[in-house]
Amino acid sequence: MDTLTGVLTSLLDGRWADTRRDVREHLANEAARGAFDTEKLDVTQHRERITQQLRTLAGTGRPRLGFPAEYGGGGDIGAAVVSFEMLGFGDLSLMVKAGVQWGLFGGAVQLLGTRRHHERYLPDIMAGSLLGCFAMTEVGHGSDVQSLRTTATYDPATAEFDVHTPDPSAVKTYIGGAARDGRMAVVFAQLVVDGESRGVHALLVPVRDERGAVLPGVTAEDCGVKAGLNGVDNGRLAFDHVRVPRAALLNRYGDVTEDGTYTSPIDSDGRRFFTMLGTLVRGRISVAGSAGSATKRALAIAVRYAETRTQFDSPGGGEVTILDYLAHQRRLLPALASTYALHFAQEDLVATLDELQGGAATVGAPATEDDEVRQRELESLAAGLKALTTWHATSSIQAARESCGGAGYMAENVLPSLKADTDVFTTFEGDNTVLLQLVAKGLLTHYKHQFQDLSPLATARFAAEQFVGAMIERTAARKVVERLIDATPARDDDEVVFDRAWQCKLFTDRESHVLDGLARRLRAAGRDNAFEVFNNAQDHVLRAARVHVERVVLDSFVAAIERVEDADARTLLSRLCDLYVLSTVEADRAWFLEHGRLTSPRAKAVVAGVNRLCRELRPHARTLVDAFAIPEPLLRAPMLE
Repeated sequence: MDTLTGVLTSLLDGRWADTRRDVREHLANEAARGAFDTEKLDVTQHRERITQQLRTLAGTGRPRLGFPAEYGGGGDIGAAVVSFEMLGFGDLSLMVKAGVQWGLFGGAVQLLGTRRHHERYLPDIMAGSLLGCFAMTEVGHGSDVQSLRTTATYDPATAEFDVHTPDPSAVKTYIGGAARDGRMAVVFAQLVVDGESRGVHALLVPVRDERGAVLPGVTAEDCGVKAGLNGVDNGRLAFDHVRVPRAALLNRYGDVTEDGTYTSPIDSDGRRFFTMLGTLVRGRISVAGSAGSATKRALAIAVRYAETRTQFDSPGGGEVTILDYLAHQRRLLPALASTYALHFAQEDLVATLDELQGGAATVGAPATEDDEVRQRELESLAAGLKALTTWHATSSIQAARESCGGAGYMAENVLPSLKADTDVFTTFEGDNTVLLQLVAKGLLTHYKHQFQDLSPLATARFAAEQFVGAMIERTAARKVVERLIDATPARDDDEVVFDRAWQCKLFTDRESHVLDGLARRLRAAGRDNAFEVFNNAQDHVLRAARVHVERVVLDSFVAAIERVEDADARTLLSRLCDLYVLSTVEADRAWFLEHGRLTSPRAKAVVAGVNRLCRELRPHARTLVDAFAIPEPLLRAPMLE
């Protein structure tokens, strides 16, 4: 590894560099023995291999990182998320299987349960001896968790909950681990106490015995072969009046006494629901990070191929390396720039998660009002970054596949499996379109505590009463950007497109304008037309969320460059940041032109700037992908030999 590559790797690895190196070593060893060569395995064989790898992973101790130290965990939430993210370099089925076991199932027990659940279950969950499921999604309700139809009715005569699937739409579906390995499920259900529904709560429900036989009253079915991730045993679960003891309720935010009295530290049903779901944000953040890792692997393979593959003669003699063609550079290099940008935003997000939940992991909800506001901001940004990062993975991996021609379509060359396995990332852990709506709603309301219900009706009513401008968070990254803007004099030539202050002001102005326009549209809503007004503005809602996240990503990129002391690395990253900005502006030229933010000549300067940056960065493409430090065994493909 040369000096420049090493500097970039050090920056990318950041605070949890030791964790990243540790996971790389594990993945390299697994790949060297062929553990990730799955193209010739059938579904049964693939699932068996992933389960074996899951147990091997448990033996390393890394899955313990995010759990409380008092139960044998590592007490390091950031390291836990980063370790899941790094698994995205390998077989993504393992990442998902591990995420279900320790992120979703174990995370729900940890964050929604109390000491009685922690003492009884966390040691076995961490060790991988108790494999579990996260049973939230239903056939009839995916993103709309508040409307789940599964019920858990308390019976004071027996001090038990009756868990029941009332109709086919209430069947839990796409549940990882449900088809084969899961012994217990965290089941989300409408809690019914004394004839009254108290909203969605989570309970621990055994689904199989120690020998793997499905328990009475439980129906478990295999979802079958999927387009990808076939090492994960997704299934469906239904419950026919299954009885579980009162202690099965994960009762941090809501409990039922033996005589049938419901109690909760949070009075509002809506606030309680969103607080419960908010604690589980780690899974969404981990999906974004893993998608980023898969994208890096695809781009690294595609760049290596493009540096060796030649096509057509040049006037000077000899065939031209395909990465020397501008069209090919435009396929890969803007994607590479966005991958770096999203990486730095992800790093900042994980740091915020660690700061907010590190001390609250064993205590419960955030201790102060300020922490609660920051938690809502964290959830919003996690939703937005997950959406943009997974969409970016889908488009970039496709571009990488196309860049390798027919060879890129061969299973042995990795890219088809990356494409198939990441495709579902855009819709699990939250459908991306729905997630962006949540981001926009958070911006509109300034995360007001009184705004509990995120339904379209409530959003429109609130916006009709109160006009709220764009909220620009005072994060460390934003402070760097503001200092940069304040210190840079204005200019008015076409070279301004390479001026960082101009770029940052352009992104900030776009965000403020779009959000203010959205708020004005929603002010037209009244009691009778609230849904119609909101529904008609959904294009505006999605744009507001996207431009907000793109601005936050730019802030993180700028702040990352400020941390670099090496002059060569700083210059290279600055050019890469320029490419992220100008390619983003180029993609949204219509808006900038329509709203007078770019003149026609300036818009042409943006396009020319992208071309210029692609040419300038082409000699550094290999350095930029090598800096990801992906283990060499994971980059081996016959087409590169």
